[in-house]
Amino acid sequence: MPATRIETRRGWIGDRRLEVIEAVQRGLLAGLQIPDHDRCVRLIEYEDDTMISPPNRGEKYLVIEITLFAGRSLDAKRRLYASIAKELAAFDVPTDDIKVILIEVEPVNWGLRGVPANEIDLGYKINV
Repeated sequence: MPATRIETRRGWIGDRRLEVIEAVQRGLLAGLQIPDHDRCVRLIEYEDDTMISPPNRGEKYLVIEITLFAGRSLDAKRRLYASIAKELAAFDVPTDDIKVILIEVEPVNWGLRGVPANEIDLGYKINV
């Protein structure tokens, strides 16, 4: 049940916001092997004067922060990074402009339906 936040500068996405969100969701599906109905992706666009980035990055620089249950393998993380980069290539986002940050949380520290997530059958594996 990853919770994903995409942050970037306003302007380059235009009216394709939902398309970018769906592209990142597809990257999550391929990389983490979560079910399609597992969706929590938000997009935040910043004005130019409210975000700085490394000088050698372009206008499409973005940070994707994914909070997820701990336990994914290095191979799953590699698939995730590659899948997101592949999906964002359709928007001409250079791989150098993509930063993905994973924040791993033990399921006991994630509340769902009023209980800790480790007490719920999620219907899919975390340790992929």
